[in-house]
Amino acid sequence: MFSDMVETDSKSTAQIVEDTKANDVLHEHTPNPDEEPTPHLHAKTFLIVFAVMVVYMAQLINLTGCGAYGRAVAASVGGAQDASWLVVCTVLMVAVFGPPVSQAADYWGRRWFLIGPTACGVVGSIILARATSMPMAIAGEAILSLSYAAQPLLHAVASEVLTHRNRAAAQAAVNVGSGIGACIGLLAGSKLTAPLNGFRNFWYMTAGAYALGVIVVYIFYTPPPREQQLKLTFKEKISKLDGIGFVLLCIGLTLFVMGLSWGENPYPWKNGHVLGPLLIGVSFLAAFVIYEWKFTCVGMVHHDLFSRDRNFAIALGCVFSEGLIFFAANVYFPYQVGLLYEVDGTMLLCRFYCLHDLRHGPAIYCYRYKRLRAPMIFAFSCFLAFNICMATTTLGSGTAVWGYPVLLGCALSVALCVLVTAAQLSTPPHLIAITSGLMISMRSIGGIVGVAIYTAVFNSRLADVLERNVAKAALPLGLPPTSLPLLIADLSANNKTAIATIPGITPLIIQASSRTFLQSFVTSFRGVWITASTFATAALIASFFVYDPINDFTQHIDAPAEREEDMYGER
Repeated sequence: MFSDMVETDSKSTAQIVEDTKANDVLHEHTPNPDEEPTPHLHAKTFLIVFAVMVVYMAQLINLTGCGAYGRAVAASVGGAQDASWLVVCTVLMVAVFGPPVSQAADYWGRRWFLIGPTACGVVGSIILARATSMPMAIAGEAILSLSYAAQPLLHAVASEVLTHRNRAAAQAAVNVGSGIGACIGLLAGSKLTAPLNGFRNFWYMTAGAYALGVIVVYIFYTPPPREQQLKLTFKEKISKLDGIGFVLLCIGLTLFVMGLSWGENPYPWKNGHVLGPLLIGVSFLAAFVIYEWKFTCVGMVHHDLFSRDRNFAIALGCVFSEGLIFFAANVYFPYQVGLLYEVDGTMLLCRFYCLHDLRHGPAIYCYRYKRLRAPMIFAFSCFLAFNICMATTTLGSGTAVWGYPVLLGCALSVALCVLVTAAQLSTPPHLIAITSGLMISMRSIGGIVGVAIYTAVFNSRLADVLERNVAKAALPLGLPPTSLPLLIADLSANNKTAIATIPGITPLIIQASSRTFLQSFVTSFRGVWITASTFATAALIASFFVYDPINDFTQHIDAPAEREEDMYGER
């Protein structure tokens, strides 16, 4: 049996080599894109792109709500120690279900794999809005997060109904929807969640956004059946799904995420609650890699994805880094500016999300010059500059932090748009869904790993310097040593009333210890930004090796939504 598998794999490898040579020949003899007829696209195509934008908008309203207003949920229903699972559920669903749903959509079509998961967003939002406890809120978010399984298809559908030359514009349109959703989530959420139980109104609004997404996709996205939908029987379709790969990925990622999420929250890294899931999860993920590499060439990580050029592999690595960098900004930027400079972090985040909506720039550049390397280098240079600037902040940087989000916004306006475009143009057209699935999944995994790394760096630095620095500032001024733990606890809670009642406290001690307390946080935040800078540097170096696929920016449409005579006939 094993020899049969090896023989089959050898044949498959030989076939891949053959296909690679054929692709190289095809790539060399691609006709001049400027000589191709230009299709005339109409409202039907652009309404599909609009429908995709609406669904993405709904997803980002929820995602920003989970990250920014998890504490508001906990304030109403309790369970503050478990509030982080609202975000973990979302990121985990993208990473686990994105690739298999993308693969299934190749055999059963895209439409119902967009509608079904998006409808789960309506149900989950209502459950979360009516939650009476944190477990119920997490259960609602888990159901809602099934909607993110369709996220890779949003990137795929937008691209395949437009021309190859407009791939960057397609991704820009998708991400404009995400920026609008983020701004709505932050602006509306800051008002709706202010009163106790206000989170309920926020997630009722989210349910409405998801319902709108279901309606527009159902009305506007009615693609013709694909060849494999009609050609294959149900049994044949099931047999083509990568069941073994899905099980290994699902178990591995779930346990891996559990271990990372529990690290220093509340268990130390050496505790069995952390090491057990973490090590078992890594083992399953290693088994997934070996299985996809050695035992199948047509699974979720289809070998043809890497058969043409190096861009897909580079894009995967860079999008992983982009996830690492983005979550540092998404989590620690509002935390820092809110704590150190008493600035509303959500307002600053809105500013860079608005900048991040200026995606027409890279789309126009890619359309005009048919190049991807330069905008990718620009994006990661901006990421690096942002992290370096944040690493140099001090207690007196309250004015400067209003300008740093400009760098972050410029990076976000380019990075994901260009990375997904590079990946899609470097892989076969019939694998565009799984290409998008792996890209979005890898970005989510980067976010999961990043949050764990930054939490460990931040907490370890803070634990190392906080008590020592506050003691150096307060004890020489006469604070009794027995009052030191009370002072640190009350400073952490920002409880000015309680601080004034601490035995032996004086105004001078309060002033000195408060400044030292904040300076300790400056040191801890600096560790996060330095760590993120290393990831940005690695991605920046990799960007220089991206191949510019000039001949792939053609007028060809992979899955046109309109009839050929309508697109190429007389206007």
